[in-house]
Amino acid sequence: MSGRPTAEIVRDLAARAFVGALFVILSANLMADFLRTGRVTGLLFVGSEALVVVLTIVRRRARQVDRSVLAAVLTTISLVGPPLLRPSDAPALAPDALTAIVSAIGLMVVIAGKLTLGRSFGIVPANRGVVARGPYNVVRHPIYAGYLVTHAAALVAYPSVANVTILLMADIALVLRALLEERVLYADVAYQRYCQRVTWHLVPGVF
Repeated sequence: MSGRPTAEIVRDLAARAFVGALFVILSANLMADFLRTGRVTGLLFVGSEALVVVLTIVRRRARQVDRSVLAAVLTTISLVGPPLLRPSDAPALAPDALTAIVSAIGLMVVIAGKLTLGRSFGIVPANRGVVARGPYNVVRHPIYAGYLVTHAAALVAYPSVANVTILLMADIALVLRALLEERVLYADVAYQRYCQRVTWHLVPGVF
């Protein structure tokens, strides 16, 4: 009998539902903060996460997926972290206009990366086709680079020990997740050629 195994279908549906639930939690928290304070940085942070939901729904089936426990743990931590961000009563470390601009820059990078990936976007480390155009001509993981920028802006806007701890753990997991993705993709000859041309993982000249 052809078609996808039932277990795979269930995992896929569960992943989509999980991502959608996280987005609802994040949106509710930061929308409440916007209505209370008028700060737009949080809304931009929500915007950077919105395409995750859309592209998770329409993504294509992966050719190869990392089903290891490590990949599952890192993916979960990097996904769960940002929605746990909470508005802080402590004063922001910079004006909202500045953090909004920084967040908007990160958001534009995220959107550009996600639109370039299109249906090749995924959550767990996998090969859904090698994409080597647009922002992927600069770094191998422009979406993650954009996330790091928006996360930094969010921490400046909502400083607290809890938020720093949460996003630090999430971003460390995000970087390690990126390296796991490269390990999966490196089995593809097209990706090997791509890595010879684009050497930087996240930040040109740094990493």
